[in-house]
Amino acid sequence: MDPTPQICHSAATSSTPNKHRLVVAFVLIALVGVALRIYPSAGFNGIGYDEALYRGYVNDLIASGLGNYPEMAEHYVAVQSVVVKANLPPTRFSYIFSAYLWHLGTGAEALGALHAVSCLFSILLFFLAGIVAWRLGGSGLALGVFALMSCAPTQIHMSQHALIDGFFAFWATLSFWLLWENLRRPNDLRWLVAYTASLTLLVVTKENAMFVYTGLLALFLANRWLHFGQTTRVLLGVTVVGPLAGIAILVALCGGVDTFYYTYRLLVSQASVLPYAIATGDGPWYRYLLELLLVSPLVFLLAWGAVFRLKPGNKPALFLIVFVSATYLIMCNVRYGMNLRYTNMWDMPLRYLAVLCLCDLSQSFRRYHAAAIILAVILLGAFDLRQYHIFFVKYGLYEPVPAGMLRAVQILK
Repeated sequence: MDPTPQICHSAATSSTPNKHRLVVAFVLIALVGVALRIYPSAGFNGIGYDEALYRGYVNDLIASGLGNYPEMAEHYVAVQSVVVKANLPPTRFSYIFSAYLWHLGTGAEALGALHAVSCLFSILLFFLAGIVAWRLGGSGLALGVFALMSCAPTQIHMSQHALIDGFFAFWATLSFWLLWENLRRPNDLRWLVAYTASLTLLVVTKENAMFVYTGLLALFLANRWLHFGQTTRVLLGVTVVGPLAGIAILVALCGGVDTFYYTYRLLVSQASVLPYAIATGDGPWYRYLLELLLVSPLVFLLAWGAVFRLKPGNKPALFLIVFVSATYLIMCNVRYGMNLRYTNMWDMPLRYLAVLCLCDLSQSFRRYHAAAIILAVILLGAFDLRQYHIFFVKYGLYEPVPAGMLRAVQILK
């Protein structure tokens, strides 16, 4: 029996009126979350460095079609071989291709199509977070996570710009959730196919797929002792086949193994000497902890509280903790490669743990514990919206790097 407090499992499921209130609450939160992502609120209205590069790739696709992709990859290798800067590689295919499809369907220009895709997947991740929380912890807990995700500062920020990180976070979240479902329902063909497809799309989205894959492997290892579910040979097989299929797609798009290899080799070598990366992408192993504390301090502290108050039988929370810890371990050791944008895939786990902590703390209010949780979630959401306004509207941050964030909260003048 999962020890999560009952209000977080099935509040609003005991009677028909409560079910109706639950539906209304989800609908209202959904409307707020979607509106916050669609409404253009960003203080930075220029074209960022990454956005200009993605726009160039989409324009190339519009002009020459998908058949020209090998030439795009070869051109990237030729240019990167002679310049001392790390341009974004064309192997981030699914994001670029999604914008191309958006252009074909709507006629939008390249940058507008990229913005639309980023906004759409920020919305999809918002809904996915609610679904995952429901599957892991029940309707009451899912409602709290859904509400906090609606106001998550970096999630809203990703919806406002043509950046890949929110798009990537969707596939990362989908992948670790589908692993959970496959562990709980071994050899179910539907879950296996969905899991394999998500891993393939993860690989063809961004090279950061290696971070997520490390987290998934850590979950398989931890399953031996924590018993999240049953590991089968078929599940292990598709965990290998999915990423290999993604690599095969990228090799085909690049026109061969050599171009594919040199694309990644040049990206890694040039990134390590890029002045901007050296200035903003390094720091101690606990840098991400400080950045998360800056951008969403109350949620972050509550999530830590849940870790220290965790009951051994709460397998969903342990599953999320193992995933975040394993990906953190590798991400904090990438020299000149740290950025708060990469932590978007932790937003749902952190908010799940934060709500779990609220459920635990609220028990001291006894019969008022449901009202206490609701009030706390509302206040947390309002505070996160204030944080979004400070960092990304008032101060107009485009890149959430430490110096800019510290100035936004007036720690640095």
